Amino acid sequence: MIFYFSGTGNTRWIAESLAGITGERLLFIPDELAGDDGNEKLACRYALLEGERVGFCFPVHGWQPPAIVRRFLSKLTIEDAEGHYVYAVCTCGDNIGETMAMFEKCLPEPLQLSSCFSVIMPESYVCLPFMYTDTEEREREKIADASERMKIICDIVLNRCPGISMLTKGATPRLYSYVIGQYFNRRMITDKPFTVDADTCISCGRCEQVCPVGNIDFSDGIPAWKHDGSCTCCLACYHHCPKHAINYGKITRKRGQYYFKLRVKN
Repeated sequence: MIFYFSGTGNTRWIAESLAGITGERLLFIPDELAGDDGNEKLACRYALLEGERVGFCFPVHGWQPPAIVRRFLSKLTIEDAEGHYVYAVCTCGDNIGETMAMFEKCLPEPLQLSSCFSVIMPESYVCLPFMYTDTEEREREKIADASERMKIICDIVLNRCPGISMLTKGATPRLYSYVIGQYFNRRMITDKPFTVDADTCISCGRCEQVCPVGNIDFSDGIPAWKHDGSCTCCLACYHHCPKHAINYGKITRKRGQYYFKLRVKN
């Protein structure tokens, strides 16, 4: 089985690629947390099929695993997990710091990572002064490189190769994850700065549809964020808005938009 979380689609592509090559179940973490009856206490319990791998795919948020992924791991129970191949793949725009080490510490016993990987994908976080979307050419380059890297990762996972670590940590990984990332994830994961330009919004409802955690109320014909602590700041609502009517404060008004689409050269 493959557990995954994705906002703008980068990680979904990774997870779907792995599911396609292994033929194993693909499970979306927000849906798994909710459970069939919406009760988190009764969710996140699984039994493995014979020989089934356990995979985790998630984006890096501020050089750390997303809070929703960590919450899922805190509730996860897998019966008879001993001896099964366990792997994790995280996506990032540049580097991951100590994200994977932090993720591994959150894994419930008896799960232990057999191998782990990171994949550089197009940038999607644009809410800080120095962060922008990539050019379309750079997007193509990153996705082409990621496609080649995924061929290697899929082969490793398919053959259950242990002890492999393919991670792009960056020059100062502990600074990224434990100092900058700690501040980022404590103070900047919030839906309060989101706004919508009512005169520009066409009430298409796309933002509500793509929000992975159901944090947008569209009952009045324009998006309203619930401010209930569920927002992951994945920016799916911002990036998918066809009119750029959604913004995160003032900083994104002149920023680009991106969501995953497999672009190819003509």
